[in-house]
Amino acid sequence: MAHTPARPGARLTGWDPEDEDAWHRGGHRVARRNLVLAVLAEHVGFSVWTLWSVLVLFMSPEIGLGFGPDRTFLLVATPTVVGALLRLPYARAVTRFGGRDWTVFSTALLLLPALAAAYFVQRPGTPFGVFLAIGALAGAGGGGFASSMTNVAAFYPRRLQGWALGVTAGAGNLGVAAVQLVGLLVLAAAGDTHPAYVAAVYLPLIVAVALLAAWKMDNVDTVRTAPGAQREAVRDRRTWAVCLLYIGTFGSFVGYGFAFGLVLRHEFALTPREAVGYTFLGPLLGAFSRPLGGALADRLGGARVTFWAFLGMAAGTGVLVLATRAASFALFVAAFTVLFVLTGLGNGSTYKMIPALFAHQAEREVTAGSDAGEAFARARRLSGAVIAVAGAVGALGGAAVDLAFELSYSGSGSGTPAFAAFLGYYALCLAVLRTLRPAPAPAGPAPHHPDAAKEASRA
Repeated sequence: MAHTPARPGARLTGWDPEDEDAWHRGGHRVARRNLVLAVLAEHVGFSVWTLWSVLVLFMSPEIGLGFGPDRTFLLVATPTVVGALLRLPYARAVTRFGGRDWTVFSTALLLLPALAAAYFVQRPGTPFGVFLAIGALAGAGGGGFASSMTNVAAFYPRRLQGWALGVTAGAGNLGVAAVQLVGLLVLAAAGDTHPAYVAAVYLPLIVAVALLAAWKMDNVDTVRTAPGAQREAVRDRRTWAVCLLYIGTFGSFVGYGFAFGLVLRHEFALTPREAVGYTFLGPLLGAFSRPLGGALADRLGGARVTFWAFLGMAAGTGVLVLATRAASFALFVAAFTVLFVLTGLGNGSTYKMIPALFAHQAEREVTAGSDAGEAFARARRLSGAVIAVAGAVGALGGAAVDLAFELSYSGSGSGTPAFAAFLGYYALCLAVLRTLRPAPAPAGPAPHHPDAAKEASRA
């Protein structure tokens, strides 16, 4: 394993996190330093990605930016789509340019949407198309999830990757709640006519994180994706089943995080101050419940935990419909908060299902006579590719949620049609989960491979 580089940006050659001696001699310190900075970069990226979920609450005729629900929901959906589309190229960029170099560039890039947002939300009469373009630029913050996860995975041995990736993902999800809290603080300090302050808060943070990454992060020469792994993954039906589930869990988390404030404003005619006061709690609890979902999946099985999460999400969505019809604000907010928690649990448990599904397939192949080492190596390769694909496709679910709300409020003036659509989707996910239950292994000698006991048992 390479030692800590003598100068910033030096490439770590021969890095092998599986070398236990080198890991204890100092490799763990290198990994921890890069993890901390990757977490900071991803957190800021998620905050910029979800910036418009707060800014749209300030946009009103009083500041010369009065847009209807069709446009505001479209505005929050735009960065969601762009962020999802950028995830795969961002993951590949780390393998080409190195974790340090790409983190510095991708973090500094966030200055463009943050500066543009701070400037144009102060300009009454700015055309809506300008805000759409700025929202698209903010999508770069969503792409950073994939590059941070790819980079962190290269620094940690497999036995610690679950923890390291969970910390990274959780810190990113916390960015959704953090930007809501920033909006609340701006409202308390300056009122509801200064949305530029929300974007301005992130300008020094972006600069600081980019400089810290340039100073302290490292490039690793072993960050490589297996050739053809993603192409092989997209041909596997289980990949698309997992994507369907991840659209329902992570897509719901992101979509609800972007739209919750707007839904409260349109459903209960709240002021921006009142809406922002309720929007941060759900994403905050959802971010913290994600690692809990992974832990429960380790103990009880990923498919089982995901099934109960979707069952709870369906029940919670039904309560939202009842709360809407009864005009019960307290019940509505309580049900939405529970939904955030359940989406977080489902995020963690769905990701935990991926290696279990492919490890079980490897176990079946070994039982049928295939080489154990090759079978489980292929399972790990496909698992990594499916995680990347599911992360990209799942994020598109957030845009679908926002567009469903746009159509619902534009057409009927109520969110009930959108909630009915979500209820149907969660029912579909419950049905898909039954198809992912592993089939019994064929008769024959049990496979003896170190990965079989700890991975295949999680299916």
